[in-house]
Amino acid sequence: MRTYWHYPHIDPVAFSIGPIEVHWYGLMYLVGFIFALFCANRYADRDDNDWNRNQVSDLLFYCFLGVILGGRIGYVLFYQLPLFISHPLYIFKIWDGGMSFHGGLIGVILAMLYFARKTHRHFFLVADVVAPLVPFGLGAGRIGNFINGELWGRVTDVPWALIYPDAGPLPRHPSELYEFLLEGVLLLIILQVYSRRKPPMGAVSGMFLLIYGCFRCFAEFFRQPDPQLGFFSFGTTMGQILSVPMIIIGAWVLIWAYRRAKRS
Repeated sequence: MRTYWHYPHIDPVAFSIGPIEVHWYGLMYLVGFIFALFCANRYADRDDNDWNRNQVSDLLFYCFLGVILGGRIGYVLFYQLPLFISHPLYIFKIWDGGMSFHGGLIGVILAMLYFARKTHRHFFLVADVVAPLVPFGLGAGRIGNFINGELWGRVTDVPWALIYPDAGPLPRHPSELYEFLLEGVLLLIILQVYSRRKPPMGAVSGMFLLIYGCFRCFAEFFRQPDPQLGFFSFGTTMGQILSVPMIIIGAWVLIWAYRRAKRS
């Protein structure tokens, strides 16, 4: 009989200051923001663009608000709509957890639209600055999910499967780590290499949407769907349903970007 690894219990609280508990998951958001600010400042210091540090700091501040507000609102609307309808105040119970990447993405898009209009820049000039900074934060967030012992995968017999204490006695895919490698590490490498090739305006944003959508759809085949939603038609999950439009829009933006550059 094969022996499987048990999930290593990790205290989700990193440290406490009096009655205030600081969770690892929250620290992952902070780490992602610091990394994004560091890279954005380096970009602003280059001589081949018209950005400065104050501008990128303002942009990232708006995007951070978009992530938090959009992520929470998106989670409630996409994954907990019946609960929200019956208990509208649930949206404020952030201590119960619950963030949606796709909701956060919508929040960031709105933040970038506002910043682009405020600074009289083309939207995709702004989006192309932000897109390569996102995967690091995504990867950090998936590590936060793993520390919390949440978003585990489907039952499997692969040698690296884990038995999660809150998911029953059966071994499961460590899907948080799969998403960390795909959405965090690999996507970061792809976008960093691609952006250095000086693609036309909008191409980096399109590439982000396309590749993330593909990676997320693939990872969802190993991730246990949310229990309150389960599977949809043809065995799809909410994560896949929300990611398919990203793939379509990303491909369209890429085509538009290169056609526009060719016409210019």
